[in-house]
Amino acid sequence: MLRSAALLGRSLLRNAIPYKNIMHTEATMSTTTATAATERVDCVVIGAGVVGIAVARELALRGREVLVIESASTFGTGSSSRNSEVVHAGIYYPPNSLKAVFCVRGRELLYKYCSEHEVPYKQLGKLIVAARSSEIPKLDQLMHLGTENGIEGLRMLEGSEAARLEPELQCEKAIMSPASGIVDTHSLMLSLVGEAENHRAIISYNNAVIGGCLEGNQIYLHITESKNIENLNVKPPLNPELILNPKLVVNSAGLSALALAKRFVGLNRGNIPSAYYARGCYFALTNAKVPPFKHLIYPIPGDGGLGVHVTLDLNGQVKFGPDVEWIDGVDDISSFLNRYFFIISLYHSILQESFMSLYSTLLLKVKTFSSCETRTLILPLKW
Repeated sequence: MLRSAALLGRSLLRNAIPYKNIMHTEATMSTTTATAATERVDCVVIGAGVVGIAVARELALRGREVLVIESASTFGTGSSSRNSEVVHAGIYYPPNSLKAVFCVRGRELLYKYCSEHEVPYKQLGKLIVAARSSEIPKLDQLMHLGTENGIEGLRMLEGSEAARLEPELQCEKAIMSPASGIVDTHSLMLSLVGEAENHRAIISYNNAVIGGCLEGNQIYLHITESKNIENLNVKPPLNPELILNPKLVVNSAGLSALALAKRFVGLNRGNIPSAYYARGCYFALTNAKVPPFKHLIYPIPGDGGLGVHVTLDLNGQVKFGPDVEWIDGVDDISSFLNRYFFIISLYHSILQESFMSLYSTLLLKVKTFSSCETRTLILPLKW
């Protein structure tokens, strides 16, 4: 295994598809550490979740030399593998916002990619429901947003019409969104990784970016083996085993992205949003021989999320979740609390004994608990 900076540098190449001249040894050292070798690279993507590997694929397709640094032993082990696997239509976001534009266009591109690359998916449609009459004004607002965002095929349904589509559902009104669907996230990531590597991108697993610095117009990334660190959200008293000097850096470190950004000496912290963490739990429906639902079913969005919803995977497994419980950090312990009441009140013939704990996920948000604004930030790098 790796025991020195030289070995680490060679391992970055040895553990992936060989690529001639992707690294060039730099004779000088960073002023922050005089013991680690420095290597010049073209592009570094930090994190091999679905966003990181999609970015790496796109850069590689454009002819860039790409190195992905992933602290885990394989790709997609974080939030990318703990989610609802839903392809959203783009209903929830303010018109002309980046979230709206990216979601609508991204959905079209994702369906196209899945079709062309034989990634399993299903455009099964979604119902957004008003469980009581007091929620109908909010449902009307969502209908307006979706229409303004250019989503085709949206229909407002009366409760009886929704019940004909989903007999187990009871609600006052519902929006039908035929553009929504589900995707096999693991197959999607596997396809993206394959394409990226086929275009000479390198993914180095079990190595972590622990910080860095900006000096003049240069950026330096400090790298060490993952086994040398226990918690990426705590500033580690570690010296890097290798320093990378890339032309382009994409921070796709997921839950650790903001904490990592704060460990770059010389980076303008005014560009780093505050982090707010929430935990969500998923439960599986266990006693149904035949799936009781054919569509995705979502409530009116709540504080910090889209509400406890019904999703299906491509095998027909029904899942409920996630709830949203605000926590102080990634190590906080939480539970599903009493979200059963909502589920049972919305669906016929479902009892608390019908549920099995499935998994939990952590959410990193850049808005306050009470904020209604959902933001996507694209900022120029300033230091």
